[in-house]
Amino acid sequence: MNQLPDPSTMRPDAGPPAAEAGGILTIDLSAIAANWQALMRRATPAEAAAVVKADAYGCGLEQVGAHLSHAGCKTFFVADLAEARRLRAVAGEATIYVLNGLLPGTAPTFAALRARPVIGSLVELAEWDTFCSTQQWRGGAALHVDTGMNRLGITPNEAAALAPRIRAENHGITLLMSHLACADNPAHPLNEKQIKLFREVRLLYRGIPSSLANSSGIFLGNAAHCDVVRPGGALYGSNPTPGHANPMRPVVRLDAHVLHVRSVPKGDAIGYGAVWTARHSSRIAVCAVGYADGYLRAASASDEAPGADAIVAGKRCPIAGRISMDLLAVDVSALPDNAVRRGDVATLIGGDITVDEVADRAGTIGYEVLTSLGRRYHRVYRID
Repeated sequence: MNQLPDPSTMRPDAGPPAAEAGGILTIDLSAIAANWQALMRRATPAEAAAVVKADAYGCGLEQVGAHLSHAGCKTFFVADLAEARRLRAVAGEATIYVLNGLLPGTAPTFAALRARPVIGSLVELAEWDTFCSTQQWRGGAALHVDTGMNRLGITPNEAAALAPRIRAENHGITLLMSHLACADNPAHPLNEKQIKLFREVRLLYRGIPSSLANSSGIFLGNAAHCDVVRPGGALYGSNPTPGHANPMRPVVRLDAHVLHVRSVPKGDAIGYGAVWTARHSSRIAVCAVGYADGYLRAASASDEAPGADAIVAGKRCPIAGRISMDLLAVDVSALPDNAVRRGDVATLIGGDITVDEVADRAGTIGYEVLTSLGRRYHRVYRID
């Protein structure tokens, strides 16, 4: 029988009661704070901000924001105003930047929340300038320069043309930023190109703090650090250095309740599509987690390709067949009889099964796994 973490070190928060939920999602807030501190040490003397968008990568924006604020984090990045509002309620006097920028007509809301838009176009800048001028607002904003991602951001030529006016007219730009496209691949030539181009733009905006490095960018060295680094996925335990040992502490554990243990004769198939066939007489543990809970269907197993694993009774066991909306099956044939019973748990993330391993089995990245984890779990927040 798998053992759940010691409840004396935890406090429950969101979701249904543990006995009623298909799974238990445990989030280690102390590990998140430790990861932030480790990244801050690596980036010193740059400030380490925290990216808490997408509900803090699925870990709970309020819980993570409050804990990091208490740990000393002073600057946060969210995706939109709804997230900024939630964060402001728990992060006190923190500086909050909104990465998706200024939607039409939302400037008054930024002011009310004391949030700062990340300006990514000349149209946005004009609207923001008009608001700041008419309302005498001096709450600050970031200016995003596109150095190679080709998503949001003004062009380097636009940035060069704007620089004299911004310096002379005090537009309230409190941060100059860009975003690395390939930082998780240190050898990619675009990294050097972006770092060099951003350095040239920074020279035009002397006196304004700058930010370039995301989680993986922090590991590219001092040239990428600038004044503020913006770790995201690494805070939540995803490996910022793919191909190397993960320097981050694991944050998330996911345990699924076992609903039923059944025998399956040799040659019978399991699940939708009958894509997985028992090669011998098998025992199957059916668990109450599926893709509606954010455990990705792409981690399914077939006769042609293995899927993800689970830890049951202390041993790795393979998933059998397709993951369905509310259920998945685990082949526990290698375990002793009665090693797993109804009401036990199978660990889907945790132990030596990392978020990045699950992502690899599903053909994606750890960020998608984290942000997909749903609200049907009983959530427990751990603080050491």
